[in-house]
Amino acid sequence: MQPPGLATRDWRNEGNSSIPLSNNGTVPLLLRNGAARRNEWAGPAGVLWDSAMFGSSERKRLEQERRGEGRLPPGQSLTLKWPVLHAGAVPRFDPDTWNFTVFGLVDRAFELTWQEFQELPRKRVQADFHCVTTWSKFDNVWEGVAMRTIAERAMPKPEARFVIQHCEGGYTTNTPLADLLREDVLLADTHSPEPLTPQHGAPLRMIVPHLYAWKSSKWIRGLEFTAEDRAGYWEQRGYHMYGDPAREQRFR
Repeated sequence: MQPPGLATRDWRNEGNSSIPLSNNGTVPLLLRNGAARRNEWAGPAGVLWDSAMFGSSERKRLEQERRGEGRLPPGQSLTLKWPVLHAGAVPRFDPDTWNFTVFGLVDRAFELTWQEFQELPRKRVQADFHCVTTWSKFDNVWEGVAMRTIAERAMPKPEARFVIQHCEGGYTTNTPLADLLREDVLLADTHSPEPLTPQHGAPLRMIVPHLYAWKSSKWIRGLEFTAEDRAGYWEQRGYHMYGDPAREQRFR
């Protein structure tokens, strides 16, 4: 199932943002790009990660501090930038036609327009952000609507234990409901002090700070409450079903 009005498409090889995959077509690779300038790496979505991202003395100093504080998960490196990584093309946003659908094992399924979503209570959260491709961005300030607000309105049934995030283009990812009810989980439209850009998920993205960032889906359009843990797009291609950075749960 998916929210009404969301067409399904193949995210693997679309436009200029396709993600390099392993030889069996499943797990993304981080490959040295022979055509790139020296000290650049090609990552998902064709992003070039240059030496400035990981090489400055200030970055290294901050990385040591975060590691000493116990905030840098194993296998991660601190970045001062914010790489753009995603599968598929950046969708267009029309506030007059956009909607957000909550359905599945809930007592009160509902749909919100963009204007209605903006009228919900707001919350601000400061949190770190850990990408499965090994970079971490610290002390982000997000603003949006708490997932608890959405759940309180939907009233999940007792058997609802998981949530499928439905996004533009049919992209999905799965998360335990209990994780989404943590106080720092948001449906965010702002990366303070600026609104999100389309490349980073505008108009709306999920933010789940304690899991790898693919669980913080971009361009989210709906939530499906389920009894079973159903693998999403990357989970079907070898990514871990949970994705805890502290335990390096990158792949199954």
